[in-house]
Order: sequence, then C-alpha cells, then structure tokens
Amino acid sequence: MLITSLENERIKNYIKLKDKKYRKKTNTFLVEGLHSVLEAYKSGNLIELILEQDEVLPLDIPTIYVTRDIINKISSLDTPINVLGLCKINNNKEIIGSKILMLDGIQDPGNLGTIIRSSVAFGVTTIVLGNNTVDLYNAKVLRATQGMIFYINIINKDLKDVIMSLKEKEIPVYGTKVEYGEDVRNFPNKDKKAYGLVVGNEGSGVSSDVLDLCDKYIYIDMDSRVESLNVSVATSIILYELNR
Repeated sequence: MLITSLENERIKNYIKLKDKKYRKKTNTFLVEGLHSVLEAYKSGNLIELILEQDEVLPLDIPTIYVTRDIINKISSLDTPINVLGLCKINNNKEIIGSKILMLDGIQDPGNLGTIIRSSVAFGVTTIVLGNNTVDLYNAKVLRATQGMIFYINIINKDLKDVIMSLKEKEIPVYGTKVEYGEDVRNFPNKDKKAYGLVVGNEGSGVSSDVLDLCDKYIYIDMDSRVESLNVSVATSIILYELNR
C-alpha cells in the first residue's frame, strides 16, 4: 500500500504518536532507523513497517509505503531516514528477576537510553522508572537505546514501594552516594547475586527520602580532580562491576 496524502487517517495517527498521551491511549509508539526496526521485529514487538516508496525491506510484517513528504512529517529527526516501525507498548507492571535498577528522576533522554543499553549488557533484569523520570518512549530515548528497549523488563513505579518489596524478599538495596559509601570494586561476590541499585537525577542525585531506605551506599573511586561522572557513564561502570 502506497500512501501519498498527509490527510490520510493512518498518517495522521502516526503523527499523533509524537504526543505522549496518544501513545498511552493507543499503546503504540514509533521507532526510526533500520537497526531499531530490526530489533523490534526480532523481539516480536513490530506491528507495522513504514517505508519510503521504493525502499525494500523483506520482513514478514504488514508494510506501508509512503512519500518523502510523509516521512518528514512522521519523523522526529532533523534529517529523517526511510525506515520506521510501529511498535506495541508492553505495559509491564511486575518486577522480574533479582537484579533491579531503579532510576530516581533521570531527566536527560540520552542518559536514559544509554542506561537501558548498559542494563541489557550487564545483567539487569528489571528497570524501574521512578517519579519524574523522562518518558520511556521519548524519541531521543528510543534512539539512544538502539533497540535494546525490547530486551528488558521496564516498569513505572514509586521507588519507595519497590524498595520495601525488595526488603521483604531480603534483596539488598544500594544507593549511589560518595559520603559513607563503599567502593563498588570491593563488593564481595555474594553481594552481587541479587540487588536493587538506585541511581539519581543528573543534578541532585538520589533523593534523600530514597537514600534513607537504602541498606548500603556505593561509589566509584576515581581521580580526585574529577568531581563527578555523567549518570549514564557512572551507572554503566557500576553495573559492569556488579556483573563481574
């Protein structure tokens, strides 16, 4: 099917997916680029393939062909690409596994996307997005995940409730904080088998009421001339160490 009109109802719906409320209403979102589309397909999350006319991508999935003008309207990129995918939102609500990463107010989309990629790389089983964390389906978040959003359980939940449920299961909770913290490189293996890890906002870190609930504080030992690391970099290092 080739669609050439911006007034087509299907095209209008694609454009509306830039709005968080419409994504929530329809339980769908768009990904852009060949890599992300292929990951969506391999994971069973791709509903519809959207290609610029004359583009060829032989996937066993309903395919819509559109003009360059329509691609420009649908896309969130300054320089749109010619492969997009309509995907389903997985409304996960339960914690899976015993390696839980909790995000307390992460605001930068690129940071969230990178954290998701690192979580898949280093064995996290569930990511919990706390209050005031950037929308998971923000276009910049999706691009930064490089399709890894489809390979990990991600839920939205109040972090204090999650921490209390982990404590009931006797899973230790670690908060990222330099003061009174333990160097993550010195963690014994027994403390890495199951954990809840809390990382915080780019500017203010983990909120005090959440830190108060943590069993232990951890930090990354580094050159004293460096005041701090980007939260996605720091999280990646900590997850790597906990996965060793």
